[in-house]
Amino acid sequence: MNINIPQQYFSKLMRAVVEFNLIENNDHILIGLSGGKDSLFLTYALAILRERLPKKFTLSAVTIDPMFTDNFAADSLTKFCRNLGIEHSVHKVDINGTIKSSSKNPCFTCAYFRRGAINRLAIEKKCNKVAYAHHHDDAVETFFMNLLYSGQIQTFTPSTYLDKSHLTVIRPLIYFREEEMRTAVKYHKMTPLASPCPIDGTTMRQDTKELLASLNKTYPFFYEHLAAAMRENAVGSLWSAAPDRKQMKAIYDKFIHKSSRS
Repeated sequence: MNINIPQQYFSKLMRAVVEFNLIENNDHILIGLSGGKDSLFLTYALAILRERLPKKFTLSAVTIDPMFTDNFAADSLTKFCRNLGIEHSVHKVDINGTIKSSSKNPCFTCAYFRRGAINRLAIEKKCNKVAYAHHHDDAVETFFMNLLYSGQIQTFTPSTYLDKSHLTVIRPLIYFREEEMRTAVKYHKMTPLASPCPIDGTTMRQDTKELLASLNKTYPFFYEHLAAAMRENAVGSLWSAAPDRKQMKAIYDKFIHKSSRS
């Protein structure tokens, strides 16, 4: 199969791989292939890297059926992977049932159990890395969501080592914008699967995406400034960490003690 991507895309891919040391000799990488546009392109891009990088590594792909519908059809994904010379498997995980019996946020529950299943399969297949198709917009939106909903300055990283499973999660598409994913999938005539998620388009992430787009219209560099703020060297002067009750009492007692002596 003749596979290729524009040089601009290949350069972005290589920048992430080199800057964050995402791929090494003898890696066995398990791709989380949901069937959406991003994971399709990730699978295609990694197959290209396998041909062009001066490193030897193995690729496998897995699709999790969250059992949201009775007719989850992944045959096209198996064919897609076969054409790229990548082993593909589909595994059912009753995420739908878990969400219905849980009071937690459905997106959190879905992501948690999906990741857990993929990690277990990676270990079974003797993989040392798991690749996800998160792109630049995903990282910036996650950063913004953490500010909005939890008051934390954080997002996911391009490479994350998981101590418990001894797996490394990599995100080779981290320098791609979402619009580039749409263009690439259309150009290469890939057919994404429709999302089986029953709340697709009505999530907190979707709200954040729309708010970010709206703010970027009013403040044209808003997205770029958020992206710049994700870097460690962007942190300027911040307040010290808030003390807990025990620490605050000690500070108070010390303050009162000093005041009474003066």
